[in-house]
Amino acid sequence: MIASLRQGWRRWQERRAPPAAQVQLGQRQIYIMPDQSGAAFAVVLLLILLAAINYQNSMAYALVFLLGSVFVVAILHTFRNLSGLRVSAAGTPAVFAGEHARYVVRLESQRREHQAIAVGWTPSDLQSVDIAAHSALELELNLPTHSRGWLPAPRVRLQSTFPLGVLRAWSYCNLNQRVLVYPRPLEGELPVMVDASENIEGEGQRVAGQGVDDYQGLKRYQPGDSWRRLHWKAYSRGAQLLVKEFADLRGRDLCLDFMALGGDLEQRLSRLCHWVLELSRQDRPFALRLPGLYLPVDSSDGHREACLRALALYGQAS
Repeated sequence: MIASLRQGWRRWQERRAPPAAQVQLGQRQIYIMPDQSGAAFAVVLLLILLAAINYQNSMAYALVFLLGSVFVVAILHTFRNLSGLRVSAAGTPAVFAGEHARYVVRLESQRREHQAIAVGWTPSDLQSVDIAAHSALELELNLPTHSRGWLPAPRVRLQSTFPLGVLRAWSYCNLNQRVLVYPRPLEGELPVMVDASENIEGEGQRVAGQGVDDYQGLKRYQPGDSWRRLHWKAYSRGAQLLVKEFADLRGRDLCLDFMALGGDLEQRLSRLCHWVLELSRQDRPFALRLPGLYLPVDSSDGHREACLRALALYGQAS
């Protein structure tokens, strides 16, 4: 019974405030109720009113009506503190499983100042900020990650008790944010298919080992050499700028192959993720082969991101 009531309440809220990348808070999105302080305030007013009726005290009547008027005016001001605030989704960088996903929310004031606005996922983890008139600020909200794939953000809660603290105005915004979570990198041996360009359809040869290059020595730096291979220690000792020189494994490109690994699905993807990062760090060209997917040899940052995205979304629905 309770679960069905909660589902009905959530569906009603979604109809009033459907998912959108940008929301401007107004009458349809804002709810307002007295909080605990407001309830205590109302009880005190009721007691004063009963005393005024019992003793026919005009000063007590005046105090009740004055405080009651202040309470009514506070309803308007508490509502206006949230009304007109524009909430939008900003960037959501990808993370690795086990890290905290970072959702960036932008708060923008169109006309007036908004004071003591609390923002977060739940009432227990709210951040309080002030937004000056005709200005904007960005907040970072975090969520822990446990598995790869897309991690959608829950609804963002915004609330305020300004100015008197006896009323709470709040709103929920579904900004349709999601973060791509890569597999957790896991070290292990390097099983590859050599000469990826010639073995796209064949079985190829498995090569295992902890390294990916055959170190040959140092050579003088030439314009165009990768800065990732610079020998900074020798340069800091006063030597000329040198570059580490490696020989390719058997003179051929590498192809990280899902089928050349052991273990379950997540272990294989985690090991592939580790080697995608390692080979990219060393500026080594490589290819990636997953069942039903092949990414050709490349060494660019775009290739690294494409490989990590393929690993994160492998076997999941679009």
